[in-house]
Amino acid sequence: MELLKLEKVRDGKYLKNYEITYRNKVGKEKKYEIVSRQNLADAADIGRKPSGVSIVATCQDRLLLLHEFRMGVNRYVYNLCAGMLEPDESIEECIVRELYEETGLHVREIKKILPPSFAAVAFSDTTTYIAFAEVEGNFEDHTSDNEQIEARFYTKEEVKKLIDTEPFSSRAQIAAYLFSQG
Repeated sequence: MELLKLEKVRDGKYLKNYEITYRNKVGKEKKYEIVSRQNLADAADIGRKPSGVSIVATCQDRLLLLHEFRMGVNRYVYNLCAGMLEPDESIEECIVRELYEETGLHVREIKKILPPSFAAVAFSDTTTYIAFAEVEGNFEDHTSDNEQIEARFYTKEEVKKLIDTEPFSSRAQIAAYLFSQG
């Protein structure tokens, strides 16, 4: 596979749409559409700049899950605390800020930050970090007017029930399943 052309077809405030042209394995051209959070100048830019973090947060053997309304799917889903990196912000600063903004909680310890991974590899070059943290504090709402989030800690048994009955983001579902089994 060889990338022949990268063309921006829409430049939104948060998302940019690109049409890319590849030469496939039998030599024919294939047009494909992708979405990016970044301005891509050329092929080398694709997937190179992490855009945010998802936080697998626990407190005293309970998992933090957000029940939040997501406009992209027009429903409430269970999700991890997550957010976008601000310009010149470290990943550690982003973790602390996002956790506080979405839940009012504080980071007690960042246990591990995994290297960036692709969030939706079929149609986007967006990469995000996954962080594991022990958190503490009291829930407070510091969200914007455009976010509706209910944050709560769940036991393993509660998480097992949610997994079988409620909609999740894929990362949250994987984290919740592994938490419930461990």
